[in-house]
Amino acid sequence: MSEQSAPSPGVEADDGSYELTARVVTADAEADERVVEGALRPTRLSELIGQTRVRDQLDLVLQAATRRGTPPDHVLLSGPPGLGKTTLALIIGAELSAPVRITSGPAIQHAGDLAAILSSLSEGEVLFLDEIHRMSRPAEEMLYLAMEDFRVDVVVGKGPGATAIPLELPRFTLVGATTRSGLLPAPLRDRFGFTAHLDFYSADELDQLIHRSARLLGVQLDQEGSVEIAGRSRGTPRIANRLLRRVRDWAQVHGGGAIDRHAARSALELYDVDERGLDRLDRAVLNALCQRFAGGPVGVATLAVAVGEEVETVETVVEPFLVREGLLLRTPRGRAATPQAWRHLGLRPPSPVVAGGQLDLLDTTDDEQQDGEGTGRFG
Repeated sequence: MSEQSAPSPGVEADDGSYELTARVVTADAEADERVVEGALRPTRLSELIGQTRVRDQLDLVLQAATRRGTPPDHVLLSGPPGLGKTTLALIIGAELSAPVRITSGPAIQHAGDLAAILSSLSEGEVLFLDEIHRMSRPAEEMLYLAMEDFRVDVVVGKGPGATAIPLELPRFTLVGATTRSGLLPAPLRDRFGFTAHLDFYSADELDQLIHRSARLLGVQLDQEGSVEIAGRSRGTPRIANRLLRRVRDWAQVHGGGAIDRHAARSALELYDVDERGLDRLDRAVLNALCQRFAGGPVGVATLAVAVGEEVETVETVVEPFLVREGLLLRTPRGRAATPQAWRHLGLRPPSPVVAGGQLDLLDTTDDEQQDGEGTGRFG
């Protein structure tokens, strides 16, 4: 069972500005990447960039609960990795002035694990359960009662002599996060009073976020350099912050420390991130599809062998972004490259593709029409 307290990423100065408490601004500083990443997180809803609709809705829920003097309803946050689900959970705790307990679905394999966590909560505490869809079924069924009646039944003994002892729980707020909301059973999903889906960020929102992170890191950044990084960040704040730190490293070693377009392009070229945000593995999949299999369709298992990766890696890590970018088709007959994929690789698509000969491939089944989920592999 894995749980931890919420990090303390920074403090707010008297003038309202946000100051980094674990600041890393020199090339020879040794810092944990996770500490730096946590330090870049906003701590209040007013500091959050992007997700405007979710921010306004959540602000209303929290303000109403504060005025009533009661914990807010349970909150479910869904969306692709790296968009700020953990950040929002920590913000909820900060807005409520309540401690945040952090754990994850895979860490809760038995009902007893969940009972131990729930029984140690204090009144009004926020429990953040990441990857909630991966929780075990017995723990999931115990959570139903805890969310609704703030009570769990602890079974003592086995067989005919087993006895269920009710255990009252303090009122708490559960914040669940999932990248696969469709895997949540309806009884669990319906017990959340507020659900929010986080969307990918626009280039303008990422530009604002990168400028904010650069200020916190003490890095000089011009507009062209920020736009270059934002355009390669796959619409994901986590990736934007990681790319910014890698470009900062390049600028400190090879430049004068300031980030401009030349520094951003040179650094991201070094790390194999192209102008659309594709990395080495993304391009390897497209190259294999176009050059070895004439654009497809080809089975995902064959494609995975061609690039030397596991099938699950190709399906869950590579394909969602390529599908979202319109570079790959997932069809009943296999994976196929789009004309955009050929052009992005600098290759000339075969005439059937140009003439629309692959339009029949668009007849996909329901289970294959999955939303793309950007993932942060870079780092």
